[in-house]
Amino acid sequence: MLNFLGEYDCRLDEKGRIKMPAALIKQLPQDAQDKYVLNRGFEQHLILYPKSEWLIITEEINKLNAYERKVREFKRFFYRGATELSIDSSSRLLLPKSLLEWAKIDKDVILFAHTNIIEIWNKDLYDNLLSNEPQDFAELAEIVMGSKSKNGSDS
Repeated sequence: MLNFLGEYDCRLDEKGRIKMPAALIKQLPQDAQDKYVLNRGFEQHLILYPKSEWLIITEEINKLNAYERKVREFKRFFYRGATELSIDSSSRLLLPKSLLEWAKIDKDVILFAHTNIIEIWNKDLYDNLLSNEPQDFAELAEIVMGSKSKNGSDS
């Protein structure tokens, strides 16, 4: 499984392309360096998945019970806007205009790479999100990570 790391300031060009930082490309396995899927995030940002990771995630989603209304609703919203992308010879990705508009991305962009995804944010929205840091980050960590211990899944 991939484990991206880093935060990168980027700019969107006039055609809606973003240049992938070399340091980020180096973190990709050779077979995952040119095929991606771009999708809406749960907040107002985009998520870039290496195609291999997208296939793992969609395999899990496809196991959900399609007879349940909430599952069907989730699938519709999850897959809405999903677009396959390829990186060009100049290490750029052409991002669809509809997704850029949805995420309010225009020029200044933050790529936030973590776990197996790369979040693509409007810089102002990202900065605003991080300025609202919880008063007690240690308490948040205990709530989120403590539940992992209670479930016995940390062994």
